[in-house]
Amino acid sequence: MKYDISKDSEPQMPTLKNGTECIKILLSQVSKDMREPLVPMLFPVLGAHMSGSEFLYPDLSWKEPCGQMANLVAESGGNKGHFSNLVEAICRDFRHHDEEELKKLVEWQKQMKTKSANKEKPARPDVAFWFPPSDVTSAAFLQNAMACEALGERTQYLNMPEVEMADRMCGGHKQISQMLRNIYDRQRAGALRATADGITGNPILRANFTISSTPFATRKFYRNDLFNGTFGRMVFSYKPRTSRDGRIPRQGKYTTEFYEKLDEFLVRLDSCKGRFLISPLNKLTDSLAADMATLADLTDDDILWDASKRALVSAWKAGCVMWVLNKQIWTKSMGEIVEWLVYHDIWSKMQLFADLLREGDTSTTESQHRGPKNMLNDLPDTFSQAQLEALRMQLGKNKDGVRNQLNQWVFRNLITYNPQTALYTKTDQYLKGNNN
Repeated sequence: MKYDISKDSEPQMPTLKNGTECIKILLSQVSKDMREPLVPMLFPVLGAHMSGSEFLYPDLSWKEPCGQMANLVAESGGNKGHFSNLVEAICRDFRHHDEEELKKLVEWQKQMKTKSANKEKPARPDVAFWFPPSDVTSAAFLQNAMACEALGERTQYLNMPEVEMADRMCGGHKQISQMLRNIYDRQRAGALRATADGITGNPILRANFTISSTPFATRKFYRNDLFNGTFGRMVFSYKPRTSRDGRIPRQGKYTTEFYEKLDEFLVRLDSCKGRFLISPLNKLTDSLAADMATLADLTDDDILWDASKRALVSAWKAGCVMWVLNKQIWTKSMGEIVEWLVYHDIWSKMQLFADLLREGDTSTTESQHRGPKNMLNDLPDTFSQAQLEALRMQLGKNKDGVRNQLNQWVFRNLITYNPQTALYTKTDQYLKGNNN
C-alpha cells in the first residue's frame, strides 16, 4: 500500500504528469494551498458534461459518469471560495443554456398572467436546467429531472457553497439524504400525485453534486447519516488548518487563453457517446480492492472496509473522466491519481468522523480520534499472540477477533507463524511495502 492513512498528515498527491493536463490547467487558477483539496472536487463538475456514455465497472455493471458527489471541508476562511470560481469557469456553457431556458419559462409565466380565466392557458414549455440554483423544491427537482431525461438524458449539476443550503433542498434534511443515495445509485425516485396540479413522474435521477462546508457544519450535517449509506457515497476532501503565514493566497486571472484551452477539453466530454471498457483502469481498481481488504484486516475495521467499496467506485468514475479528457488514452499518471483519490477520500472521512463512527457519538465538536490504526505497524517484527491481544485492548477492541486477525495476516502473507516458538514474524513483503 502506497499511503499510510493512519497519520494526521494527508496523503501527498502524486505529481500531475502525462494525461492530466486538464487538471493542471484548472489548478493553475487557484492558490497552491488549495490545489490538492480541490482535485477530488473537479470530477463531479467535469462529469456533468458527459451524457450518453457508459463505462464497464469490474463487477460487469455499466455505470454513467453521473452520481458523483464530493464535499470540500475546510475551516472558515480556508479559501473554499476558490472552488466556486472554478465551477463557474467549467460551467459557462451550462449558464448560457440555462439563461435561454429561463427566458422561455419567464415568457410562459407572463402569458399565464395575461390570460383570462375563461381562456385556454398555454402549455408549460419543455425546459431543462443543467445548472439549477441551490434553492430547489422537491417538485421542481423532480420536474427538472424529467425534463433532463426527455431532452437527451442530461445530467444536472448542483453546487452548494454552504452545506446548510442542502437542507433546504427537496423538502428538508431527511429528503435530501434519501435523494443523494438515489442519485449516487442512478435510481428512479419519482412521485405520484392525486391532482393535476401536482408533479407526477418517475425519471432516472442523473445529477452530480458538490458541497462546501466547515468541519463543524459537516459533522452536524452528516451525524445522523453515517450508517445509512449517505456518508459512504459522498467523497470528502478535507483541508486541515494551515499555519499562519500572513500571506493572502493568489487566484488566477481566468484569461481568454485559459478559457480556450479549457474548452478544448470540455468538447471531448460533450462529444463522448457510447459504451466503453477501460481495461487498465479496471485492472487497477481490482488491485486497489485487494489493498483495501488488506488495510481493513490490518486495522480490523469493518467501517473502513465498507467505506472503501464506494470510494473505489467514485475514484473509478474520476478515472473514466480523465480517460475521456486525455483523448481516450490511459496513462500511468492517471492511475496514480485514481489510487490517491481512494486513499485521500478515506483519510478525509476518518479525520472528520473517526470518533463518531467508532463510538456512535453524534456530537459536532471536532474529531479528536484520527484515522484507522495499523496494528501490525505497532507490533515488533517478531511478536506473540498475547502482544496483539494487549494492543487490541489498548485500542478498545476485544480479544475475540485475535485469532481471525492473525489468520488473515498469515493468509495475506503479511506475517509467518513459527509453531515451535509460537511467535509471528513480519514478512519481507510487508516490511518492504511499509518502508520498515
